Amino acid sequence: MTIPQYPQGRGLLTGKVVVITAAAGAGIGGATARRCLEEGASVVISDAHERRLAGSLEELAKEFGADRVAALPCDVTEEAQVLALYEHAKATFGRVDVAVNNAGLGGTDELADMADERWERVLDVTLNGTMRCTRAALRLMREQGTGGAIVNNASVVGWRAQRGQSHYAAAKAGVMALTRCAALEAADHGVRINAVAPSLAMHPHLVKVTSEELLDELTSREAFGRYAEPWEVANVIIFLAGDQSSYLTGEVISVSSQHP
Repeated sequence: MTIPQYPQGRGLLTGKVVVITAAAGAGIGGATARRCLEEGASVVISDAHERRLAGSLEELAKEFGADRVAALPCDVTEEAQVLALYEHAKATFGRVDVAVNNAGLGGTDELADMADERWERVLDVTLNGTMRCTRAALRLMREQGTGGAIVNNASVVGWRAQRGQSHYAAAKAGVMALTRCAALEAADHGVRINAVAPSLAMHPHLVKVTSEELLDELTSREAFGRYAEPWEVANVIIFLAGDQSSYLTGEVISVSSQHP
């Protein structure tokens, strides 16, 4: 099946300031940064990979203007770096309206052969990192008093069983639960918290950590017979970040064509 035409920007995030983690490169975070800029936002991108982040900043600044894009390296397992990211965003653009918590770590490991360190690393990046970023964004938005939106990146694996994914599935199910509970607390301050749960979005890192056989199997389960383009997931993130989803909070939207 052919890939749909790439969408044109329609000003859906005009005037908003967006912070995005794991936004360097060609994955969902990078696609989200580009789509936010195309929709009129100013964007702060972060990533643990400093060289790749610098390259993404240079590319986006050249295309959209250096006054609309900023960057700061951030390892979401380090609380000080998360706080520095939000301080940088506020110092650069004056406020934060949207946070997209995209950082995560996966891989394939059978539970019986998995070391504690592997389990802990996946959960620290994927679940604890999302918590740290959600907490920092919520604190700032509460202080600003102007509301806001937080979008977390979960996964359909948080709902569905898959061999070798017990650590990643547990972390992503935790992201879903975190989203729902934090949303109730954030509503008191006019902040909405939702999540996307992609099934299979192709990007270079996924190719490195997933076998060709497994990718073929996962693709065969998709009703459209193909994987999602990262920008197709980013489109749903844009919806949750913008005013069009003003009555949605605590929701997890599956970005999937997968059938049982």
